[in-house]
Amino acid sequence: MIHPTAVVSADATVDPSATIGPYVVIDGQVRIGAETRVLAHAVLRGATEIGARNVVHPGVVLGGEPQDLAFDGAETFLRIGDDNVFREHVTVHRGTTAGSTTAIGNDNYFMQNAHVAHNCTIGSRTIIAGGALLAGHVTVADRAFVSGNCVVHQHVRIGTLAMMRGLARTSRDVPPFCIVDGTHTVRAVNVVGLRRAGFDGARIAAVRRAVTRLFGRPTHLGRALAEIEQGPTTDDVRDLLAFIRAAERGVCVAPRRHRQAGVSAGEE
Repeated sequence: MIHPTAVVSADATVDPSATIGPYVVIDGQVRIGAETRVLAHAVLRGATEIGARNVVHPGVVLGGEPQDLAFDGAETFLRIGDDNVFREHVTVHRGTTAGSTTAIGNDNYFMQNAHVAHNCTIGSRTIIAGGALLAGHVTVADRAFVSGNCVVHQHVRIGTLAMMRGLARTSRDVPPFCIVDGTHTVRAVNVVGLRRAGFDGARIAAVRRAVTRLFGRPTHLGRALAEIEQGPTTDDVRDLLAFIRAAERGVCVAPRRHRQAGVSAGEE
């Protein structure tokens, strides 16, 4: 199942059920799992481990050296789980410091020209759309959606079931369950995403009330957190509050205009 034009390092390990297409280059201690398909002209490098049933499209580069001036050639890693799709010309880099890892979970979809930089951690069932750029040390939680041509600053966290609209940019953490656009601005609750994830009406309503209180209009975030914590809360709301309290870069902000975050585009 390895095409005769492919170049495969003697240090690589390829499962017998995997498929390696024409002109693929596998350079280094790459490990490829069962039924993974690597299509024409893809490049896999370094200490990269790829699980089962992944699909790597033409022009993809996985495990390249990090774009970091601090990188000194140390051994670093890329770990990829199962059932991921990497569309044309996606790039995912290894970690920077010795022994560090870029990690990707399961069942993620990376669209064309997306970039995942060194030391990122991607959960499972995320979508990273075309042209999206994740800088180093970014964390993307399960089921998050990063839309086309979004830009995410280094060390930013994107919460569970959060959504960044196209062309959005953020240097602050994106709270779970929220839709953001522009410059790290919360606009709505990701109602469609929550429904698809199995949230019922009561769970969505509780999240909406919390998000509206926190981001519906400019407010003192610390006071708003304390007020919500003093009342009855749900597990989802507690997760939201804990995420915000753990932020080291700050979190996304309310819109400057008095547009309520709990309604509007999230219900379209």
